[in-house]
Amino acid sequence: MDATAAAAAAALVFTWLGMVLAISFVEAPLKFRAPGVTVPVGLGIGRLVFRALNSIEALFAVGLAVAVAAGSAPASVGVPTIVAVVLLVAQLAAVRPALNRRSERVLAGEDLPRSRVHHAYVALECAKVAALLAVGIAVLGR
Repeated sequence: MDATAAAAAAALVFTWLGMVLAISFVEAPLKFRAPGVTVPVGLGIGRLVFRALNSIEALFAVGLAVAVAAGSAPASVGVPTIVAVVLLVAQLAAVRPALNRRSERVLAGEDLPRSRVHHAYVALECAKVAALLAVGIAVLGR
């Protein structure tokens, strides 16, 4: 992998990884522990934050894919890149719509039990973190 593509890929992957870790694993669970934050308020904030995060993630995914393809990356970089992108697509296409439908119902006043779909999002998020780490380590090892 050429140096310019590797540098671009490293910058993109570690920025993407940092954003996911900060928002999904720090901000999201902590906001519900803040004084005065109700479930509807937390859901409203979460929807805005995750919509922004996912939009930025999509840009990072495209940029990373371009850097990896343009830099003639080896399989040790290409495969986890594909995995990370596929996991993001699964989150956006399969899980987020279900979470959005559920949050709409909660915001409309329905009293619903905890969502199992949320666990699927978290599992995909953990797998995506692992894939991004693999990409970053492989890129730095080049």
